[in-house]
Amino acid sequence: MVKNNNISGILYVVATPIGNLEDITFRAVKILKKVDIVAAEDTRHTRKLFSYYGIKTNCVSCYDHNEVAKIPEFIKHLKNGYDISLVSNAGTPLISDPGYKLVKEARKQDIQVIPIPGACAAIAGLSVSGFTTNSFLFLGFVSRKKTKRLKELEQLKYQKSTLIFYESPKRIVSFLMDILAVMDNRPAVLAREITKMHEEYINYNLSDIINILNLRKSVKGECTLFVQGYNSSRAVISDQDLDKKIFKALKNTNVKTSVLSRDFSTKYHLSKKVIYDKIIKLQRDIEDS
Repeated sequence: MVKNNNISGILYVVATPIGNLEDITFRAVKILKKVDIVAAEDTRHTRKLFSYYGIKTNCVSCYDHNEVAKIPEFIKHLKNGYDISLVSNAGTPLISDPGYKLVKEARKQDIQVIPIPGACAAIAGLSVSGFTTNSFLFLGFVSRKKTKRLKELEQLKYQKSTLIFYESPKRIVSFLMDILAVMDNRPAVLAREITKMHEEYINYNLSDIINILNLRKSVKGECTLFVQGYNSSRAVISDQDLDKKIFKALKNTNVKTSVLSRDFSTKYHLSKKVIYDKIIKLQRDIEDS
């Protein structure tokens, strides 16, 4: 490449579909066609999109493990006047995807960086979650190491904003169990395969979502999890009324003692041990009657 018009090129950060290939803007397609280079997380994946829209732009790889090595090459092209589009496999680049280091260096070198907005699983799912949207915290993928993950969740326990996580379908159940252990039984929405053929939204308390997933042979598809923020308002109940409610629940449901304990503990903000002891005592009363 020889192009040099004494004006630096532009780095476009282009959002692409998260599932449905039609979820892309006219402007994004136009930009992808007109730039000189497309830096893609996975060129094989991006070429499927290119084929669908007849895009013939030169596509080169830029992913987690080669991004640093590729930056000097991309910056050189940009300074020589070439325009580059940065795309990820799905959604908006840099949102739990590669590209941050390239954008940071481009900014440092006074190269113009322009976003071409579009699909993002976190925002799409949040808009239909039913949780507050005026304050939310996007966490992306938390640590795979259990000890570190639990510490991260502990720091979020009293966060009042809606919490948004990405997680692998293989780890989603264990992750839900960790959240339940740390934050108790909050309302949550598990969004799976957003915009795809098997799109699904499971809207229950954490324990219910876990039970639903455990009934399946496996969980498939990309998962985005929305967890209601901490609610400091407490439901007040007398000891006598609490006994009546637990007694009724024991008579009318087959829910496990541990799940029942969590549910009542969360609703009335009482110690799980206090609830558990009451359940055991009332179970004995039922058996003796």
